[in-house]
Amino acid sequence: MDYRMLGKTGLKVSEIGMGSEGFVGKSAELANELIETALENGVNYFDLYNPEPYVRSNLGAAMKGRRDKFIIQGHVCSAWIDGQYKRTRDMKIVKEACEDLFTRLDTDYIDVGMIHYVDEQKDYDKVFGGEIIEFMKELKAQGKIRHIGMSTHNQKIAKQAVETGLIEVIMLSVNPAYDILPPTEDVNTLFEEETFSNALSNIDPEREELYRLCELKDVGITVMKPFAGGSLLDEKTSPFGVKLTVPQCLHYCLTRPAAASVLAGAKTCEQIRESAKYSDLPDSEKDYAKALANAPAHSFSDRCMYCGHCAPCTKGIDIAMVNKLADLCEVQGEVPETVREHYAALGAKAGDCIACGKCEKNCPFGVKIIGHMKKAADIFGK
Repeated sequence: MDYRMLGKTGLKVSEIGMGSEGFVGKSAELANELIETALENGVNYFDLYNPEPYVRSNLGAAMKGRRDKFIIQGHVCSAWIDGQYKRTRDMKIVKEACEDLFTRLDTDYIDVGMIHYVDEQKDYDKVFGGEIIEFMKELKAQGKIRHIGMSTHNQKIAKQAVETGLIEVIMLSVNPAYDILPPTEDVNTLFEEETFSNALSNIDPEREELYRLCELKDVGITVMKPFAGGSLLDEKTSPFGVKLTVPQCLHYCLTRPAAASVLAGAKTCEQIRESAKYSDLPDSEKDYAKALANAPAHSFSDRCMYCGHCAPCTKGIDIAMVNKLADLCEVQGEVPETVREHYAALGAKAGDCIACGKCEKNCPFGVKIIGHMKKAADIFGK
């Protein structure tokens, strides 16, 4: 395992980290087996967004007597309410959930305290202009959290957070499908070999600016959704029409500026081992450029690339985000609680679509967006 500095925090973190999604539904014994496998393979960075009591308790039990082996990225504003995971800005609940996190982990500090899931401007303004950010400052002053971070899927919001100077770590969804923006709106040039040979520079301008800003400000990026919910690992669901390997996806993430640790999803010990062996692989097995450069033209037909050309929506729907969340559910065959919560937080839902068709005229990939919105509404129930 190779290790990287997490921005200016001074923390040396494993290139491959572990998210906590895999702990859901696991007994204490199975959770401990996953954690032991991660440690044995050099993983030292663990993300804990889950507010489920048993998930927190299981990780706390595994850390007992060896706290120094774990660098914890723990989320504040993530709570367990009425038997469900919820994002909250209610200060009473925020403080109770935060105290529960410390108690169940049986620790007196969290290495990186993440402000949980800030995607919308209105929410950002509330968080950074009110009690939440003051609470985070207080926790840091008390030594309860060593560094302040924030999780988001929105590069514009992430950029604003970085520019405050208060945020040292950004947790962001990163993968080729979410990053790459075609260099032209002329659909006839999108599938030419020359276009894709330069694909690595054809990143959404906001993304490119964010990566550069994080590098400049020495703000570390921890990566979520490196496999796009698994869709990139299957040619049938990949928006590129080609299957990428686990090492290729990891390498793409780790070649982004400021990226420090990829929180690879793992529900089995074998999945942990597969991701952890990344550091020992030859460059030829990590190279993703050829796969993307040779992506067949037809693979883009009616496949959302999340590029945003469909905007603005007449009803204010974030079409790319709705498609992104719906695609995650379709690939996994279920609606994960995190995805459900992210969808619920959107200001406008798929069901608000009035089928005006303006978005479809703007889409360079021929995506039948009206149909996609109907499908998303069916998946999420509205």
